Amino acid sequence: MTAGPDWGATSADYARHRQGFPDRFYALLAREGLLWPGARALDLGTGTGAVARALAARGLEVVGIDASRGQVEAARRLAAQQGVAERARFAEGLAERSGQAAAAFDLVTAGQCWHWFERALAAAEARRVLKPGGALVICHHDWIPRPGGVAHATEWLIEAHNPRWPAGRGSGFYPAWATDLAAAGFRDIGFGGFDHDAVYAKADWRGRIRASAGVGGALDAAAVARFDAELAALLEARFPQDPVTVPHRVFAIWGFA
Repeated sequence: MTAGPDWGATSADYARHRQGFPDRFYALLAREGLLWPGARALDLGTGTGAVARALAARGLEVVGIDASRGQVEAARRLAAQQGVAERARFAEGLAERSGQAAAAFDLVTAGQCWHWFERALAAAEARRVLKPGGALVICHHDWIPRPGGVAHATEWLIEAHNPRWPAGRGSGFYPAWATDLAAAGFRDIGFGGFDHDAVYAKADWRGRIRASAGVGGALDAAAVARFDAELAALLEARFPQDPVTVPHRVFAIWGFA
């Protein structure tokens, strides 16, 4: 088993400031026949439930599981606030051993979390809980660190405070995950995605970064506060406009059981 770190107090920042997948992403999944109202979905590594809540808002019946009790509690609160608690339920659980019944779901999703799992075990578990013909969708929504941009400058600062941070300079593409799907017996593997500009108020961008794995998930509270002060100064000096535009890339890969 592996799951993301339990970030404790950063959950509120994560939910409040991080922008979820844009509506265009869910429209893409619907066009591909991967989701529809009334479908049953299991959201692995649900975190604060962003994907699960978005699916529930589109009429799906969703179970979201996460290894962190704090994240699960946050997901429940947010689902109640959003008015989707009847269709989005949350529980502690592991992607590799979900505890869900076999052949119980039309869709399994894993958003921003596949790299935390024992991937072969998680893929096998997803196939076990899917109905015949059901789909596993692995998806990411990543900033793109173009030179001279906000994300590029932010990554430089993260690395200065956390030199062991491994996640910088990403492309937003994960084609190697096709191997995970194929090895677990998924068929008709497909890819989709697009680039878009996410617009962040500076305060929200700072909150988004405070709650990231490289900052809130790795540094103590005092170090996070120092980082945040430096990021605020950097933004004011180099990016005086507010809000700021941050290029992002949506990537999704899926296969059918």
